[in-house]
Amino acid sequence: MLPVDETSFETVLGERVQDMLDACTRCGKCVEVCPSVVPAGIPEAKSEDLIGGILDLVRTGNGPETSREWAASCMLSGECIKACDYGVNPRFLLTMARLSVAKADKELAERRRQGVERYREVSRGVTMLSRLQLDTEVLERLGQKSASVSMPTEPADFVFYTGCNVLKTPHIALLALDIMDELSISYQVMGGPSHCCGISQLKAGDAEMTGRMGSSSMEKLSHSRLGQVITWCPTCYVQFTENILPTVERQRGSRPFEMKPFMRFLRDRLAQLRPHLQHRVDIRVALHKHPGVAGVVEAATEILKMVPGIELVDLHQPAVGLQSVHVGVLPKFKRELQLRELEAARDAGVDALVAVYHSDHRELCAHERDWPFRIINILEVIGESMGLHHHDRYKQLKLMHDADQIVTECSDLIARHSLDPNDARDVVVRVLLGDQPLPLRG
Repeated sequence: MLPVDETSFETVLGERVQDMLDACTRCGKCVEVCPSVVPAGIPEAKSEDLIGGILDLVRTGNGPETSREWAASCMLSGECIKACDYGVNPRFLLTMARLSVAKADKELAERRRQGVERYREVSRGVTMLSRLQLDTEVLERLGQKSASVSMPTEPADFVFYTGCNVLKTPHIALLALDIMDELSISYQVMGGPSHCCGISQLKAGDAEMTGRMGSSSMEKLSHSRLGQVITWCPTCYVQFTENILPTVERQRGSRPFEMKPFMRFLRDRLAQLRPHLQHRVDIRVALHKHPGVAGVVEAATEILKMVPGIELVDLHQPAVGLQSVHVGVLPKFKRELQLRELEAARDAGVDALVAVYHSDHRELCAHERDWPFRIINILEVIGESMGLHHHDRYKQLKLMHDADQIVTECSDLIARHSLDPNDARDVVVRVLLGDQPLPLRG
């Protein structure tokens, strides 16, 4: 419950928006650097008119169709933030434009219903796919089951916040924990649907529930000794650092923690990490890149170069979006990008295409079947050099490409977790096998 004298989250969010509207000069520099403009089919629109239309959309929910298309096609690449000379975050304004359009187009009851449905859909997929791969003990290590509500006697130095969807590819999250264990990092794991960042509600246009969900999870995350949260998911990072935390800070006068992406957290500890990279990993790799969180690609590149034996190849492909899932607002463009990158990796003769984020891995990993290189996560490379390993069960299941075979393969865990096999099959079809933007060959 908020104190009676505390202004509501939605009201304070509106104040932040107004400040940014006042600061924007409509110069159009954000439009000029945006990688979404051309594939969205609006390159002829004047940059000043596009951003001016966004301001109208934010204020009223109504504006030029080209500006609506630009807002809808935002991949959260973040190039616009770097281009602005006036302290405006155009990515935030585009988010607020989409929020205003949703408010103008639909009544609150409909938006709230859509937010609940989106949240339940994500929760169902995360819960089912994690349980098709992990037993209870490992789920608890990842902050699920009883561990999600238990608090240690003494707070850890850091909270490691998984977000939700990385639990579909749990080997990635488990490797992050193993790496921190090797570095003697004191942490508590939190995440999953019980610690939602509120993004489903925001996309549905329900600002009030966005604030409630985000603030509730924020309170849970604010129990580290150092006031630091290490986050894996870039969606959660942007949601908290651009939407939730600055609003709460303005609302209450302070923020309960600072948040840092895991790859930047590792880069800050290169001297500590280097002695643990003891095993050679003699492979030629290319990095799959998304620049939406500043410094992550640079950190990943620097760490890969430290791994003994690694030869890092630049494929000279476009780097856009926050992570692969966000490029999905432009589906044709996304398929073309992924195909060109796979072809470039083949032509460069790499042994592995290495992704950072979980959605990148989910979308790309099954292509390993059709191309002459592996598709792996960066933590697998770091882990191998440190003598750490977790089997990529997600990729193993997806490569089967047969829902019935996958359900049969997971029958022991289905029984152990008392899951409905028909439910499991439905999630496998829609979420695991359905997460394939660029079709496999044949």
